[in-house]
Amino acid sequence: MYKYDGLVVHQSHDDEGIIEIVDQEGVRALHFGSPSRQSTMLMSDPNRLHSQYARAMMALLLFHDQPREVLMIGLGGGTIAKFLLHQFPDCRLKIVEFRASVLKVARSHFGLPFDPRMKIKIGCGAQHVRQQSRENSEIHDLVMIDAYDHAGMAPEVSSEIFFDNCRTLLTRDGLLVINLWGTDKELFQQVTWNMGRVFGWRILFLPVRNRGNIIGFAFGDQFPKPSMKALIDKAKQLEQQYQLEFSIYLQDFKRNNTSTINRVINK
Repeated sequence: MYKYDGLVVHQSHDDEGIIEIVDQEGVRALHFGSPSRQSTMLMSDPNRLHSQYARAMMALLLFHDQPREVLMIGLGGGTIAKFLLHQFPDCRLKIVEFRASVLKVARSHFGLPFDPRMKIKIGCGAQHVRQQSRENSEIHDLVMIDAYDHAGMAPEVSSEIFFDNCRTLLTRDGLLVINLWGTDKELFQQVTWNMGRVFGWRILFLPVRNRGNIIGFAFGDQFPKPSMKALIDKAKQLEQQYQLEFSIYLQDFKRNNTSTINRVINK
């Protein structure tokens, strides 16, 4: 049992292990039996994105500012799903979460709503995209992957065949976004290689400042290349709209993607 600085307001167990909810200084956090926080929510403003990695994942709006048909692999506390539902009235979500008990606490402790625009399936995300890619193609304009347990990233969602199946489900001008853990160098290099091969190296990475997370972005083969000037202007507009750090994200894209940025962005 781990000792937290905050108040443990919920604890349960399922076949995958412990689920705990901890409140501290106005922030609610989801833990899977370890100090690592899987999701966080500002209790005074539950629809606002609080955790740095979730905010960084929204750098996707620089490139794709009106998501419509979204596939999410991994729910966590549901904070990203809530944000999308709250901000984009025309957005529809298909979410695949491995643990039914995680969905339960997302509903009970993180305010995940019942919304006709959101369908949630309990199961394996890799299995879902494999099955769907056999029957469908180009049905999602955005795929978001955030699949972690207490030990790290689920290996099923890092293979080349997984990314290939995701590419089949993406529209040709679609975008894939994945939360990676940069401190596992070997796994990170393998995921980079797999994503790069599948998406023709139209990929960007965004290290989350002062965190171990790195957010990966992969672009469909007909994704329209924006100019850097247009992105600079857009970052300012998006910052006012969503109160997220888009100008910083754009700086960090430029700094950390010298070998691939020209495949995605025009100078």
